[in-house]
Amino acid sequence: MGVLSNLGINTSIIHVNNSSDELIKLALETDESSALSDTEALMVYSGKKTGRSPKDKRIVLEESTKENINWGEVNQPIDAASFEQSKVNAIHFFNQCKELFVVDGYAVWDKENRIKVRIICTKAYHALFMFNMLIRPSQQELETFGTPDYILYNAGATVADLSIKGITSNTSIQLSFEKREILIFGTEYAGEMKKAIFSLLNYLMPLKQNLSMHCSANESDKGEVSLFFGLSGTGKTTLSADPHRKLIGDDEHIWSDHGISNIEGGCYAKVINLESAKEPEIYQAIRKGTILENVVYDPASNKVDYTNQSITENTRAAYPIEFISNAKIPCIGKHPNHIIFLTCDAFGVLPPISSLDSEQAQYHFISGYTAKVAGTEMGVTEPSATFSSCFGAAFMVWKPIVYAKLLAEKMNQHQTKVWLINTGWIGGGYGVGKRINLAYTRAMINAIHENLFQNISFHTEPYFNLSIPESCPEIPNSILNPIDAWSNKDAYVAQAKKLKNLFDANYLKFQ
Repeated sequence: MGVLSNLGINTSIIHVNNSSDELIKLALETDESSALSDTEALMVYSGKKTGRSPKDKRIVLEESTKENINWGEVNQPIDAASFEQSKVNAIHFFNQCKELFVVDGYAVWDKENRIKVRIICTKAYHALFMFNMLIRPSQQELETFGTPDYILYNAGATVADLSIKGITSNTSIQLSFEKREILIFGTEYAGEMKKAIFSLLNYLMPLKQNLSMHCSANESDKGEVSLFFGLSGTGKTTLSADPHRKLIGDDEHIWSDHGISNIEGGCYAKVINLESAKEPEIYQAIRKGTILENVVYDPASNKVDYTNQSITENTRAAYPIEFISNAKIPCIGKHPNHIIFLTCDAFGVLPPISSLDSEQAQYHFISGYTAKVAGTEMGVTEPSATFSSCFGAAFMVWKPIVYAKLLAEKMNQHQTKVWLINTGWIGGGYGVGKRINLAYTRAMINAIHENLFQNISFHTEPYFNLSIPESCPEIPNSILNPIDAWSNKDAYVAQAKKLKNLFDANYLKFQ
């Protein structure tokens, strides 16, 4: 009997739990578009889809879970019959394939909360991606792996069946919590697998009173842990990659009674405009065993042009976390001492650093704010506010308040301090002020980690009631209170009121 015959899959060649070297060799043999970079990373292309397809995610409407799920634009329902019909199609497609790949691995380093995951896919590069991103079992653990808790069927090389009720495009990602299965159609973007498992854990963990979080984590040599939350462009990856601290993980964690645990065994870093001087840890991790997705390279030298975004701005590197020299293995830590919310405020209103109480922490966690700079067409430079609850709305399954209450309970229980750091503009909004110096932001985070604010007075600003320190080592006092940095105080007041109204209007959705 074949390894997948119990699922009705009888493909003649099935590669099971291959090594990294074997998967690289198979990728180069079976995919003409793949190649090795000058540092021996495997360069691959994900086809038409170069990013996630959040509008195509569906969750099966099931009696045991339907009352818990925050149904809406993010979590759209599909009925069980449609899921079963889709699964039949996936298995039929697999049985027509020349070969398949199977990867078994764990999600969550904390063994009490660990789940066993099996990936079934048609591409060697997808198998290597999940080999890198899951926690890799030892040979002994593989021999006793047994029945997986969850199975992901990646049939992304074939399109979804539009005749099936509830499927609205050629792409479809379907999660069934009762069946413990995930289906993927119509996209070969590897990140879809990673985020499907994260969505799964975002449902499972609150059932155990664990907080699942879209954040990075690091720790000091004394074992003091910090969490970094922030949307794209806020500096989460850059600021958590600190050469003086150990990296627990770069993207997904849970907070349980034991402390912090990374969900993943690898990192999936954006590499657009990557420079060795600015992000040496990531740059040095791009070597044999790493996947480079959708990058452009010189075919003569195989040297990657990290500035080229002609395929996509979302170029990525996927590598095992041990490729980061200061990674902490196993990827677990104590209860966090500090939580840092990062926002890039292009309105120039929020202070560079402020302290949050429990209620404010919930408010800003549910808000998940950053601002994006608008295009310059017709001279328009007005920034636009972006809100993503829990700093990861696309992956959250319960209502945001469930995660926010868990956050408040845990931070109160463990006396965790919460900070809001603005990595955006000061002295005016985009087009008037300037972006906060990265060295200043690093100095503020260092001051947090070294507990340098213990004997410093704080004052409260009037619009968000944020507590701002009167001083911070290595930082000019003139930038700490944002209104002080604006030459036009009336303009600041108008901008502050505008931003507060945007926050309030967004927050009304959750009340």
